[in-house]
Order: sequence, then C-alpha cells, then structure tokens
Amino acid sequence: MAAIVDPLEARLIPSGALRVALVVPVSGVLGLVGPCAINCALLAAGEVNGAGGVLGRPVELVLVDGGRAAPVVAAEVGELVRSRAVGAVAGSHASDVRVAVVRAIGGRVPFVYAPPYEGIGHAPGVFFLGETPGRQLAPGIEWLVGARGARRWFLLGNDYVWPRLVHADARARLRARGASVVGERFVRYGEATRWLDRVADSRPDAILLTLIGSDLVAFNRAYAASGLGSARLCGALEEHGLLGIGGDGTGELYASMGYFRGLGTDASLDFAERYAARFGPDAPMLNAHGQGCYEAVAMLAALAARAGSLAVPEVDAVADGTTITSARGPLTLMHRQVRRQVHLGRADGLDFFLEKPFQ
Repeated sequence: MAAIVDPLEARLIPSGALRVALVVPVSGVLGLVGPCAINCALLAAGEVNGAGGVLGRPVELVLVDGGRAAPVVAAEVGELVRSRAVGAVAGSHASDVRVAVVRAIGGRVPFVYAPPYEGIGHAPGVFFLGETPGRQLAPGIEWLVGARGARRWFLLGNDYVWPRLVHADARARLRARGASVVGERFVRYGEATRWLDRVADSRPDAILLTLIGSDLVAFNRAYAASGLGSARLCGALEEHGLLGIGGDGTGELYASMGYFRGLGTDASLDFAERYAARFGPDAPMLNAHGQGCYEAVAMLAALAARAGSLAVPEVDAVADGTTITSARGPLTLMHRQVRRQVHLGRADGLDFFLEKPFQ
C-alpha cells in the first residue's frame, strides 16, 4: 500500500520513505482528471512498495494541486524540493505548469511528466511519457483529410504553450496535404463556447480542438446541441470528458490518445483488473490522463533501480533503455521520451469506438 501526504506535513514531519511530489489538478479547468490520476499513482506506488520500494525505501505521494496558476504550483513544488521534503516529481497537468515546475526544481530531482506534450522543454532529469504533436494528432489529421475528405479546418484551443505548438504543427501538415485553415483562435479558460458562432460561420469540414478539461466539455456540449455537423478531432478528450459532455451520438467526435480504457489488449485488461481490485467497481473510470500517472510513478521507480540512485546525473546517464509495463504495454525511454501506438477513438454514446491504431 501507499500513502498520500499533505505538502505541509511533508515539510514538517520527516520520514524514512521516499516522498514523491504528485502534481495533478484537483481544481480548475482540469480538475476532472484528478481523482483517477491519484488512484492510478497510488496503484503504482503500492505495487512498487510491494516489490521492496525504491532503493529499499517505501514510496509516499505528496499531493500538489496542479490545477492552480503555474507560478503557484511551481513555488510549492520548488519549496518541497529545496527543503528535501520530496526526492522526485511526477505528474499529469497542463504544459504551462510543467514549464514553471521544471524551472523551479532546477534539475535537482527527477521529474516524469505523463500527458501529451508539445515536444520541447527537455532538461536534465526531466522525462516525457506522452506523445508529441506529430505522434499524437498527425495520424488523425491525415486520416480525416484522406479518408473523410476534410479540406477546410478550424483550429480552436486554449491560450497557452501546448495548443500553440500543436497548431503550428497542424498548419504545416494541412498545407502539405492541400487542406486549408479557415480560422484559428486561442481562448482564455471559460470562454470557449463564445466562439461557437465564429467557428460555424467559417463552414469547416473539421475542427481541431486543443481545448482542455471543462472548456473542452463545454464546447463539445454546445456544438452538439447546435446541430452543426463538422468532424471534431480532440487532443485532450478522454472518458471523463466524454461523460461530462453527456456522450455523443453524432459519429463526428474523435479523440487521439495513447490509451483508452476500451483497449482489448492483455496489458490493458490486466491493468483494469488491478485497478478495480484496488479501488472497487465504482472508482473513477480509467482514462489516459489518469493511467499516465501510474506510468510516471512506475518509471521513476525503474529509473532509480537502474541508476542505483535518484541523483539526476546518475539517472540521466542510464535513462535510455529503461522499460516499464503499463496498460499500454512495454514503454521504453529513448532520448527522454517513449514511442508507442496512438489510437483514434470515435465517440459512440458514452464510450469510444477505436477506429484504428497508428504506429
């Protein structure tokens, strides 16, 4: 088993355990991903502890709310690292938070970041388990342009680093395929639905949505209610978000992710069984953002075991080739990131039908 520790307790009460700062949103636009992410991190930490811990020490998780403003989150994580209250960081949260956290910890401890990211920001001790734009969304774009004839695209995202760099990649790919971008907007949190009429007026064949969390839910709910019929490709839609929308029966809502709970592989089914056994049948449903936190904690343990240390220079020296097994199957670090299949899921009511995997 593993424990969740409050940040104040971690600073004030010493422990022989290895404390890991678990940075996940439990508030804000991404707050809906928090419960599953915490459970998955606890599952990983419990399994690590059952196998002897990390370098002979049990793992405890120090919960940091990653849903707050990036400077606030970074200041809290930085203080935990400076005071040696934590020896590593893991998390799933927005990229602007990640950028600030990386700066605050300054390479003093390892940091494993789970969700899709924009492909930049590599630094000592920082490792990425999610897909870059070309790995995650390019296959879905290519499929919609080719198989569905989507030539006119609107790009809509929240206003921070990940949507901006995803859009830059998408614009280049669409131009190369002879498709056009008929509109593009980056919006502040809470304002996505205000742009529905502007999107409709541009008459797109497809919409690339790099909105996140509750903004993605609100826009898709309003779009479906409007009766508009363009295909929508999302970079951050997972099972909780689809549930928040109320499901979708249009046949035109797509998500591109490395993991869906409906994957029928042995690794995915085994993971789901372990999750249900630990947290019960009514636990928050599995999704990519939550499952990524399992991978982040497991990868930290694997890196420490391979290096015989959590010192960043030693971990960096042996990181390439470090492998874990998760619901996605084997994941191996190479050049600070992993490469695995991406799956294109089409919303079908309250679940996803997996159209096809991409290498």
